[in-house]
Amino acid sequence: MEGLYEVKTINGLLEKYGFSFSKKLGQNFLINPSVCPKIAELGGAKSGVGVIEVGTGFGVLTHELCKRADKVCAVELDERLIPVLGETLAEHDNIKIFNDDIMKIDLHRLIKEEFEGLDVTVCANLPYYITSPVIMRLLEERLPIKSVTVMVQKEAGVRLCAPLGSRESGAVTFAVRYFSEPKQLFNVSRGSFYPAPNVDSCVIRFDIRENTPEGVADEKFFFRTVRAAFQQRRKTLCNSVSSTLGINKAEVTAAAAAAGLDPAVRPEAMDMQQMIAFANELYKNTKQ
Repeated sequence: MEGLYEVKTINGLLEKYGFSFSKKLGQNFLINPSVCPKIAELGGAKSGVGVIEVGTGFGVLTHELCKRADKVCAVELDERLIPVLGETLAEHDNIKIFNDDIMKIDLHRLIKEEFEGLDVTVCANLPYYITSPVIMRLLEERLPIKSVTVMVQKEAGVRLCAPLGSRESGAVTFAVRYFSEPKQLFNVSRGSFYPAPNVDSCVIRFDIRENTPEGVADEKFFFRTVRAAFQQRRKTLCNSVSSTLGINKAEVTAAAAAAGLDPAVRPEAMDMQQMIAFANELYKNTKQ
């Protein structure tokens, strides 16, 4: 459908379908025509590829994905958008829409049933309120996908793509880098949306690792340790982990020393192997 980037067209669809924007669902629709083609291209939509889209809006990104990929499966929570998409995406025969919650739908089954013989990528313009949970679900499930390309709040994008050992790094940074190689692609101004949000955005891509880092004694305990380390950012690694996990400070300090760490180190100064070594020593001590 032509004109989907024009406010006049959007308002016409709003009136025709009795649709109103939902603040609860974080709905801000793209009106900058240069953004979605770039997301589709940089997100790997091409011949031989199937794309899972999370959240469709009125279908502006979906349209660009359908033009390039062999097949697109869009997961859209808001059932009010389904009839709208029936009109805006009518020209495409390679789209299948799932009126479902991305946090609940069986993605392994979807990929197996819908994308046989295709490489699979994920593209999404995520509502700010659910950015981290969606990204972590896509990564932690170890889906057979090549990459995840998402538009997020700019501040969140900087944190997600921050180098380990930098002041911007946090628990989610470790988690993202455990499963993928993150890359910040380009910025998107708030004026690119209707209605305009109060913040700017950026597009980032996570290229999925074939293998996660080696040497982790217990993955669940590792991520518990990472979350605990950053739970109280003003504290040192040992103080934060001890108070958050309820482990004796002396035991935590001993684990840090055994991992070759200064007990006064702060978690944002650590790299992946240091965090793994510390978590392993702590896990060993808790199992004794």
